Amino acid sequence: MLDALTLVTGVAALLLAAWCGWAAYRDQSTKDWHFIGMAVVTLLALVQLVIGIVQLARGEKPEQGTTIFVSYLLGAFFCIPAAGFMSLVERTRWGSVTAAAGGVVLAVLEVRLYDIWGG
Repeated sequence: MLDALTLVTGVAALLLAAWCGWAAYRDQSTKDWHFIGMAVVTLLALVQLVIGIVQLARGEKPEQGTTIFVSYLLGAFFCIPAAGFMSLVERTRWGSVTAAAGGVVLAVLEVRLYDIWGG
């Protein structure tokens, strides 16, 4: 895996979580700008998913097993879109809390992906 991409994705997820958490603190729902931020973070996770699959196809193996690695890659990719959808359905401050929680979860998944690959 690309360590730099994992770091950038994790930091972007934490920034998104802080931004959405600030909106929740101010009693605001998620706005269009939040969804643009979610799209950027999701794009980073998509790039990571593609790179991870390409590396597996080239014969590289994660230290802790391919199945768990692919599971975490897919979970990381779907984490922010799922949180974004739930925050879209819940148009109160709790939608912002949900988006913030999704960012924190993605950051934790990034750390775990780093460990699974053998970092």
